[in-house]
Amino acid sequence: MYVYADNAATTPMSGTAMRAVEEAMRSLWGNPSSLHGTGQRAAAALADCRSRMAGCLGAQSPDEIVFTGGGSEADNQAIRSAAYTGARNGKKHIVSTAFEHHAVLRTLDALAGEGFEITLLPVGGNGVVDPDDVRAAIRPDTALVSVMYANNEIGTIQPIREIGRVCRERGVLFHTDAVQAVGRIPVDVTADFVDLLSLSAHKFHGPKGVGALYVRHGTDVLPLILGGGQESGRRAGTENLPGIAGMSAALCEAVSGLPETRVRVAALRDRLVKSLTDAIPGTVLNGTADRDKRLPGTVSLCFEGVSGEAVVLRADMAGIALSAGSACTSGCLEPSHVMTAIGRDPTLALGAVRISLSGQTTEAEVSYIADTLPVIISALRK
Repeated sequence: MYVYADNAATTPMSGTAMRAVEEAMRSLWGNPSSLHGTGQRAAAALADCRSRMAGCLGAQSPDEIVFTGGGSEADNQAIRSAAYTGARNGKKHIVSTAFEHHAVLRTLDALAGEGFEITLLPVGGNGVVDPDDVRAAIRPDTALVSVMYANNEIGTIQPIREIGRVCRERGVLFHTDAVQAVGRIPVDVTADFVDLLSLSAHKFHGPKGVGALYVRHGTDVLPLILGGGQESGRRAGTENLPGIAGMSAALCEAVSGLPETRVRVAALRDRLVKSLTDAIPGTVLNGTADRDKRLPGTVSLCFEGVSGEAVVLRADMAGIALSAGSACTSGCLEPSHVMTAIGRDPTLALGAVRISLSGQTTEAEVSYIADTLPVIISALRK
């Protein structure tokens, strides 16, 4: 049996998304900026995709959706736009968290080199940001607060609505990297008081190389890519209509099936956690144990006495695709920044493994993981 359980990294494209991509490549190959009929048919399809995605996210208007090349580009554009806009008004302070995705953290590092002051909030052992910490960190010169919707490594969901409300009350722009959340849990940018939100298609069974940035009306956004006037001047370059068509089809499919899928996948997740913690001594769940504050399909566990990378390699030999929570730096294994942020003991953190399920995961596949990992870890410990 082969089991793909690394859906937090990427997901296989759904049949619905594939058909939408193929149809766009076959019939909608015109340039949406062209005035002739072929171009205008492409433009109409582009507008329809934008409208459908806005509806899935709770946006007030389709023109609040800017199509990008992926989540990392959207993160960069959102953060840099807010930073440079704030700087024009004498605001050069940004608040974020210590366990953000590297697309956020490395953008913040670059801005720090340009004279911006960055405050990274702690998240504690439960992997959840405290809105009161956000409130306390905001200053008169704060230009932006950026907090991820759900963590990509341990799957903890953040109190985005409470944080968004704090930011709105204080008049500070709020950005959330929702790459792991969109298509997996309900997301409503209006109800959550979000000004800027990043997403990526390949996390919810859409194609790679395409994403979007939600920009609330009245929020300034500066283009990273200069050229033509596409995306209302916010992102130059002829739009990737096949990718966008696949993304919008995948998102609509994910959102429409979310109530049922979320419950089913969460049940598989809980069953897997119980099976592994019961069968493998020295197993520690990373992040809060509150099932409602975790992504339905993401499980992060530390196994004492083994290397997470060794577990991943042995699992791959057994036909299971997982990911590790450590990274090779300067020739030696080091815990990931997420493990460090939640205060996990460095030795234990090296045994971190992420198992991420999707709506396509079956009961039989979860059973295979539950039966196989104890054997692998026992062998490694010996």
